[in-house]
Amino acid sequence: MGYNTIKYETNENIGKLTINRPDALNALNSEVLDELDNLLNEIKNDKDLRVLIITGEGRSFVAGADIKEMSVLSPIEANKFGKKGIGVFRKIETLPIPVIAAVNGFALGGGCELAMACDIRIASEKALFGQPEVGLGIMPGFGGTQRLQRLVGQGWAKYLILSAENIKAEKALEIGLVQDVVEKERLEERVNELAKSIAKQAPIAVKLAKEAINTGGQTDIDSALRIEELAFGMTFSTEDMKTGTEAFVNKQKAEFENK
Repeated sequence: MGYNTIKYETNENIGKLTINRPDALNALNSEVLDELDNLLNEIKNDKDLRVLIITGEGRSFVAGADIKEMSVLSPIEANKFGKKGIGVFRKIETLPIPVIAAVNGFALGGGCELAMACDIRIASEKALFGQPEVGLGIMPGFGGTQRLQRLVGQGWAKYLILSAENIKAEKALEIGLVQDVVEKERLEERVNELAKSIAKQAPIAVKLAKEAINTGGQTDIDSALRIEELAFGMTFSTEDMKTGTEAFVNKQKAEFENK
């Protein structure tokens, strides 16, 4: 299927999704969200894929939602637009495979929210993060008020959202919004290294671990430990578990087959 606003390619078991509106700094409009939604359905059904990378074309990751489109929306239309964005980002967050955001530049508004919907965020030293919506008379609408506080705590979430201030990559690393910051020239290399490192692990165990983290993080500790206990037990029903433990005992390298 062809796309106008995004690009997608795979290399072995790693997928790369690029938001491709560089002239608009990759701003998210309805067309981008619709195309993302369709592609994510394909990705979810790809049983060979083990990791997904999301990035932006040119000097921006995603500079935000398309203000020109949003400026003429009625309250009802704005609600539908927000619902669409929330649905797409939730689909990213709940993909069974790990998703890495390669934040190459501006990650503002909807762009910051897109990055936060990913499991891991690796940023270029040139990246800029922020939720500037209140400066436009609106507020985050693609999950920003909820994911940001879960990642960095309510204090920093309120600071960034209520002040509309942007922060550089190093500050984002300091407060826990991103996991690593590298030179601009090394971003692709660093993200590919991480993707390959994840992809070579036991796929079913990786998927179960992600699900346990996501689900357990939204409940009380006793319920969360029960979730982990059940997922842990499920890994022992896989051929990959036998492959991995036997390779370890025999001091060999495990080759997992996703079974």
